[in-house]
Amino acid sequence: MSRAVVAGPADWPGIVALRTRVFVDEQGVPPEIEQDDADATAVHGVARDAAGTVVATGRLLLRDDGTASIGRMATDASARGRGHGAAVLRVLEDEARLRGAEAVDLHAQVTARRFYERAGYVAVGPEYDEAGIRHVTMRRTLRQPGRV
Repeated sequence: MSRAVVAGPADWPGIVALRTRVFVDEQGVPPEIEQDDADATAVHGVARDAAGTVVATGRLLLRDDGTASIGRMATDASARGRGHGAAVLRVLEDEARLRGAEAVDLHAQVTARRFYERAGYVAVGPEYDEAGIRHVTMRRTLRQPGRV
């Protein structure tokens, strides 16, 4: 089973390299919109392969209304289907819970919808275009520690 951790500053070059490979090179997202100011305050998660290379990442942004948003989920093409993305998603959800978020939403690429449904997310609106890719907003309510 893959394991993910909260990223530290030393992980940033690996995160940028992975996101560039997946979003810019593979999916054609314009490089000027792939990184943004939210990266500086986001909680980032990473999973590594046996060699220590970052192969999956995502970020968590907290909102003032008690919710959080997960985004920039990316897994290297060579590592897909091995649990790395699911491990990153779990660590980001855990961080959201620890920070008091009651729900998490995300903009899922339509091709990844089943991945998020298996993790307990449900679509909360129609499909739409974002950065030239079909997406759907999905949401999951989080159980807080100590609550049933």
